Amino acid sequence: MIGSTRSVRVFAYTVATDMRKGMDGLYGLVTGLLAKDPLSGDLFLFVSRDRKRAKVLLWDGTGLCLYAKRLERGQFAKLWAGEEESTLELTMSEMALFLEGSRLVGKVAVSPQKLCIKCLTDHGMIARIAHAEAGEHSRSRNAPAGSHPPREDRHPPVQGNRPAES
Repeated sequence: MIGSTRSVRVFAYTVATDMRKGMDGLYGLVTGLLAKDPLSGDLFLFVSRDRKRAKVLLWDGTGLCLYAKRLERGQFAKLWAGEEESTLELTMSEMALFLEGSRLVGKVAVSPQKLCIKCLTDHGMIARIAHAEAGEHSRSRNAPAGSHPPREDRHPPVQGNRPAES
């Protein structure tokens, strides 16, 4: 496993890269073309023109590391960020899937979107989570086990950040 369990960002360079480049050459690409700091702890993914080789540059806190993979059969997925973009941000899970050969990485979202407290509170999710944790159910006591009323009746209506009084 590359990296750690902490939350790190992965930046994939979507332009074909000369795989003869070592740590210093890739370091130069990160600082020059990507305008990022290679010593930030983020991971930087590069893929060859024939998509048979990939390299990941990372700083582990004590030194610069270079992970390389060469496929014997097949190709890595083509990373695509659009015509104007040369960098695609991936999650650690997406990078692991990419290195394992998933063809979906870079084409469709394979990880859920990041959540933030503001997003949750703006949509009343905090109230719904609190309601669910309290074990309050709107299902009738006489209803058969496993049955639920229609979706809109399962949660109380939300006004602002608080559940409405029923």
